[in-house]
Amino acid sequence: MKRIVFFGDSLTAGYGLKDPAAESFPALIRARIEAENLRYEIVNAGISGDTSSGGLGRLEYWISAPVEIFVLALGINDAIRGLPVSSTYLNLNSILRKVRSKHKECKLAVMGMEIPNQLAPGKFDEFRAIFRKLADEHQAALVPFFLEGVAGVSNLNLPDGLHPSKKGYEVIAANVWPVLRNLMSDVDAPV
Repeated sequence: MKRIVFFGDSLTAGYGLKDPAAESFPALIRARIEAENLRYEIVNAGISGDTSSGGLGRLEYWISAPVEIFVLALGINDAIRGLPVSSTYLNLNSILRKVRSKHKECKLAVMGMEIPNQLAPGKFDEFRAIFRKLADEHQAALVPFFLEGVAGVSNLNLPDGLHPSKKGYEVIAANVWPVLRNLMSDVDAPV
């Protein structure tokens, strides 16, 4: 069975959901995969509160077995903590390099993030640009804004206003599914 590793933070882990194993973003993608009778194992490697440097530090464990698709969804906690955008980029770049070095044919997907301008004045464009740069440099599929259609929509988020609700993750999964499905088609294409 082929493996898809979802490598991220609380947005991947399903923080605050009643049943993350069934309601998180990776779980909803698993349900779509099963509905299409595709043979992929889904690995939810999301750790709440994780930063890009934390992800870099724990990466080896998650890529020790074969990985056909690697979904990178880290970076927002760096911005929330006020870490330099340059260090976030360097850490995420190192993660993608290590994945490709270990699994040469692995398909990559980068989940772009945005930060509210009031959280980091003047850093909005700089932070947002690192995800496109990473996708371009690593020939990765890009979802420009992982929370598109969910961020700022109260009925699609938990009361904290930061983490999607079950319904919010349904919107995210619907937005991201076409990107991941294309990567699966590439993986499954005859050589």
